[in-house]
Amino acid sequence: MIHEIQEGYVKIEHDHGITTLEFYHPQSNALPGKLLHELAQEIHISGLDPKTKVIILRSAGDRAFCAGAAFEELEGIRTEAEGQKFFSGFAEVINAMRKCPKLIIGRVQGKCVGGGVGLAAAVDYCITWEKAEIKLSELALGIGPFVIAPAVERKIGTSAFSQLAIDANMWRNADWAKKKGLFAEVHESVENMDHSINRLAHSLAHMNPDAMKELKKTFWKGTENWDELLHEKAAISGRLVLSEYTREAIERFRKTRESQKTKTPA
Repeated sequence: MIHEIQEGYVKIEHDHGITTLEFYHPQSNALPGKLLHELAQEIHISGLDPKTKVIILRSAGDRAFCAGAAFEELEGIRTEAEGQKFFSGFAEVINAMRKCPKLIIGRVQGKCVGGGVGLAAAVDYCITWEKAEIKLSELALGIGPFVIAPAVERKIGTSAFSQLAIDANMWRNADWAKKKGLFAEVHESVENMDHSINRLAHSLAHMNPDAMKELKKTFWKGTENWDELLHEKAAISGRLVLSEYTREAIERFRKTRESQKTKTPA
């Protein structure tokens, strides 16, 4: 089943207790608001489905896992309320994963930027390819990774999170992310990555669902206030995105991307 949204989609597949949720957007799997809402809904539905024993979260393509916020929507924000609503989309997805009673395996096959790092941090077990890289670019745009901060900090600690947030233009490789605890496994090839994901998913699909549910509660202990906390964080980003600095930064990004599209290969 595929739900198409703004040239992107969320695709759901079921196979012997394994539910795979795949998202796609032509802008390097960026996440517009409607796609974020759709993804959160499907995570919630899959969590309640007794036929689903384990969930795999993945994106389409072979270069980018997720480019974070959709810049077209960032450009269109005109009020703090609109800004909070947009950034609350990331809060909705992270909270859906947090509260989902099923374990979620993340498949990261490429670059993660901003909110994409938040998704990788919010899955329960993240398996990646060695070419995957991560970056929190928000500060370079005049905002900050506020909504995803609790999820990322929970996974890798305050020190590593601060390094990512401060050096907003620096890519960190998969080995760095694994050492910090964001990635559970890093594989030399996509084939090996997918083999490991399938092995783990099929193994979990035959384990006691009640035990996995209770285990997940243990993993996420102390996050019960995130429904309110993440929306409060979204309000900070919603305010900052209206700043002159951010408007100019987004405009520069858009012009750079457009010039790259018009370049003719040599």
